Amino acid sequence: MISNVSFRTWALAAAGVVFLSLSTAMPAVADDYDTAKVKDPVVDEAWAASAQRQKEKLDELVSTCRSKFEKQAKKLQAGLTEFPKVSERIKYQPLNDLATCLFIEAEYTMNSGKKDEAIEKFEFILDNYSWGQAWDARTGAFWSIAEKSQASIDVMKGIERKEETVDLENLLRTVPKMHTPGTEKIVDYKKYGEFLNVGKENYHYRIKDIDGLKAAVGEGIYPNIGAIYQNPGYKKAKKEGRLEGSHWDFVNSTDLEAAYFKWFTAPEPWGVRMFYIGLIFERAGLYHEALRAYHALLVHYPKTIGYTYWDTPWYPAQAAIAKIRHILRTHPELNLEAKYMKVEVHKGFDNNPKNDQILTWPGKIVKRGLVEKVDELFPWSEKKVELDTVVERKGEGKVQVVKYDNGHWQLIVDGKPFLIKGMTYDPTKVGQSPNKGTLENWMEEDTNGNGLADGPFDSWIDANLNNKQDENEPVVGDFQLMKEMGVNAIRFYHVPTTPHKEVLRRLYEEYGIRVILGDFLGKYAVGSGATWLEGTDYENEDHKAKMMENVKKMVMEHKDEPYILMWLLGNENNYGVACNADKKPAAFFKFADEAAQWIKSVDKDHPVAIASGDTLYLDIFAENAPNIDIYAANVYRGDYGFGSYWEQVYDATKNSKPAFITEYGAPAYAGNMTLEEAE
Repeated sequence: MISNVSFRTWALAAAGVVFLSLSTAMPAVADDYDTAKVKDPVVDEAWAASAQRQKEKLDELVSTCRSKFEKQAKKLQAGLTEFPKVSERIKYQPLNDLATCLFIEAEYTMNSGKKDEAIEKFEFILDNYSWGQAWDARTGAFWSIAEKSQASIDVMKGIERKEETVDLENLLRTVPKMHTPGTEKIVDYKKYGEFLNVGKENYHYRIKDIDGLKAAVGEGIYPNIGAIYQNPGYKKAKKEGRLEGSHWDFVNSTDLEAAYFKWFTAPEPWGVRMFYIGLIFERAGLYHEALRAYHALLVHYPKTIGYTYWDTPWYPAQAAIAKIRHILRTHPELNLEAKYMKVEVHKGFDNNPKNDQILTWPGKIVKRGLVEKVDELFPWSEKKVELDTVVERKGEGKVQVVKYDNGHWQLIVDGKPFLIKGMTYDPTKVGQSPNKGTLENWMEEDTNGNGLADGPFDSWIDANLNNKQDENEPVVGDFQLMKEMGVNAIRFYHVPTTPHKEVLRRLYEEYGIRVILGDFLGKYAVGSGATWLEGTDYENEDHKAKMMENVKKMVMEHKDEPYILMWLLGNENNYGVACNADKKPAAFFKFADEAAQWIKSVDKDHPVAIASGDTLYLDIFAENAPNIDIYAANVYRGDYGFGSYWEQVYDATKNSKPAFITEYGAPAYAGNMTLEEAE
């Protein structure tokens, strides 16, 4: 692979947001709820009318929405005391649609400068439709209309909203205490049963000694499903009310004992429960228990399926393997290694888990032998990968991608190996918003008028976190900070931010940082001429022609600049959002391949990559994009690495494409942690 040192999202201090969140659906049943299908068209039309400042049309649409949904919405609102469950959300769409339309109207009024009238409209929403939610297709999440309405009221009234703080000193911090701990630190499953059809779709573990296995794994780990109720801690936590609320509320709790009890009794498939119990044990430092929980998932429930908030399938067994490897890699003192663990999901790159063929190798966890210990203790025993004979070369000029006879890939720049150490760089000043048209070009923004771009050259480190620049906090500039971090490449898109060549030349010449320059290729309807409501259609010849012109403009404008490292097409287009690549993936990848083919006809110096969303439709990409040199993806799989990503790219493309990461991250908000813990 080219690199597993990956891009970070946004600016220097930012981290990405993980998208690993499961639906509460049972694993065998897909969540068929599709907001785009059940949402009334009047909502999108209202958003469009507001954006185009068409007041009369907006008034008409809001009136239509009222007449269609007001009676239903009032009834639905009256029956709620909290936000509806995920499994019931389709029933509350009339409430969501009306509340959203009323919010659009109130926001339009606010942006028109009619403060008193806007406050009145926002307050009407708070009083009548406080449980309404709006869907944000860009983030794949619902947001509370009441919360945003109150925030708008506060802004207009000049009320400073204070961030909720947590009393860290008095925060309840616990760890699980096993009343009946496992008799074995690591379980040898062959002692208690037999593995049938390993590596096949009908894999199964047959338990022969259920009592022995229960004792070995211990309380809280399948199949020991009864002992936890005898734990005095469970009874105490329940009596104290520490188990109230949704099990999802306990994912980031510091009361790990309560989280353990809550997740064990959660209304989720056992595979999902074992994964989150493993997480809890891991956070508590109970690594042997965590390993047993993750391995139990793999042994008993490898076919469990969950869903991300993009409604794409997520396979806990594959994640459990990644977790096991992560624990063993970061805790060598355990003196353990994992062997022969693998879960292959054939036909798993689409959005339909019903056609999946899941093959399981449950493997085992064993003590490391003498050879493995020697390899760790003595650096000279490390094996080197020989990269001698090149068998494939992509590109003819300054930047090439080469494949060696052992199957390894390498990026070569000016004749030397180049390991991508990059980040997505697009700094945004606090208060600016693309939604309100206030987003400035970071390459041209010069607040102090010194002729230098603010972010790249005028930023400083707020060492004491007081939100102001002190005398002992000199100007450094993001480019210098990135250089000191070891960054050698940044990624950004040529639209809507117009690249400033002089800034980028300085980036390369003074700081040694190159640019991966991208085109959205119709994502968010950018460059296709389509409206947001319409969305880019990859079978529409007019849309395709406009997008191709954008690509040509980008390449011809920058191909001879020394700062260019490679070209990048798209950004999670396979997830949809104002484009239909999620519904017509073959058409999208074929068009992307056409763009790549044209680029390579005029530029032999730089490879072409695509930026997908994880591995969704990776098989269709492999079949339809021979001219794209590199597969890149935004991979948000959590804080334990990228799991099977590299393996999946290798298998799906038959090792015809190298891969790298364009975005990654884990939850960045940590209000219940100290700064040291969060970092």
